[in-house]
Amino acid sequence: MTETETNTYDVVVLGAGPVGENVADRTRAAGLTTAVVESELVGGECSYWACMPSKALLRPVLAQADARRLPGLAEAVRGPLDTPAVLARRNWFTGDWTDDGQVEWIKSIGADLYRGHGRLTGPREVTVGDTVLTARHAVAVATGTRAALPDLPGLAEVRPWTSRDATSAQSAPGRLVVVGGGVVATEMATAWQALGSQVTLLVRGKGLLDRMEPFAGELVAEALTAAGADVRTGTSVASVSRVDGTVVVVTDTGARIEADEILFATGRAPRTDDIGLETVGLTPGSWLSVDDSLRVDGTDWLYAVGDINHRALLTHQGKYQARIAGAAIAARAAGTDLPENAPWSAYAATADHESVPQVVFTDPEAAAVGLSLTEAEAAGHRVRAVDVDLSSVSGAGLYGEDYKGRARMIVDLDEEILRGVTFVGPGLGELIHSATIAVVGQVPIARLWHAVPSYPTLSEVWLRLLEAYRDN
Repeated sequence: MTETETNTYDVVVLGAGPVGENVADRTRAAGLTTAVVESELVGGECSYWACMPSKALLRPVLAQADARRLPGLAEAVRGPLDTPAVLARRNWFTGDWTDDGQVEWIKSIGADLYRGHGRLTGPREVTVGDTVLTARHAVAVATGTRAALPDLPGLAEVRPWTSRDATSAQSAPGRLVVVGGGVVATEMATAWQALGSQVTLLVRGKGLLDRMEPFAGELVAEALTAAGADVRTGTSVASVSRVDGTVVVVTDTGARIEADEILFATGRAPRTDDIGLETVGLTPGSWLSVDDSLRVDGTDWLYAVGDINHRALLTHQGKYQARIAGAAIAARAAGTDLPENAPWSAYAATADHESVPQVVFTDPEAAAVGLSLTEAEAAGHRVRAVDVDLSSVSGAGLYGEDYKGRARMIVDLDEEILRGVTFVGPGLGELIHSATIAVVGQVPIARLWHAVPSYPTLSEVWLRLLEAYRDN
């Protein structure tokens, strides 16, 4: 019989992705002893199968696209990308899927790392193998999400790609079917089409990126088509099989498509099915509902941080939540009674509600923060959408020939502040933080006139937006 070891900490963090790492960093900075539990690689989904590898794949694609817009440079980059070199650089950014550096970082902050599958086995208790970790103050669950596959007969035998396969593949398939119209689907369609695959994108809905303003998906679909991808909207997969190594897809219209691989990018599910939620009165496999301090509803010790609370499935937003949760855990451990309703305080993840930024690294880039027009109207705000074609901005013409892009700001007509901003166009992802500051800071339109954009940069779109609001 194996003897059970029990170790006690102030805080136990379940999951060592960027979110769990940030919780641990904040609790350690507050002087709380902290244990971190990880069943896979320290650094999590973002470091090895999502943010970092996907952007490493996409950066050469976007750089080449930008170069092709410039006379004097376009002819020099007409050839195909060096796919093996791109993949090798991607491998470097993942550390070849080893986590030595991340493990050293955990040690450097003074946290203890436990490798293995951790499960809640009671209030303030996590068991990892033969070790029981008890928490004096808090357990923070940051186990993230996994790809959700549709219920199609025989799908397992097809061995479909998920996002992990798409970002870690060591060669480009000759023909790739991508199912989905969201961020993963559009980014991976962009990457692999440029890296040598013939991509067919099957989208069940009417367009791409349906959580953004409609023009975002329209411009991205147009560019993917121009790049050689076959984009089919209003199309569902009726069946899929693999015959002698070839993937055969039949759509709901009866069309037959053959490919070497198929990627399903059709949503995410929380990694909460086997972490012992039933031992603390919660439902396995569920998203965890939390308050703005990230504490799970109905508990005074359990926190759910990052994707698993379903507030905003984005790494940067999860890290933001982790900083908030860490501060709240430390304050409560010190005996501080936190206010129940204190938006924008150090203990409230207020930005999750109406101020979430996101960049989609397609060509063109699509970036947005806050509410879309539809969302703002549904929330009861009296708003007006103000649109600008990027061709009116001098910096766009300098950026590249035939620059195509669009910007929209959603103005609250009662408060004269911005509820949301969307930019679509090459190089516009870097502008989104200025929009985030305007939305989060609720900067009045009258004050924005005094934030003078430098000429001739793409940021001059801000002046064009203000002029369009004033003159129409």
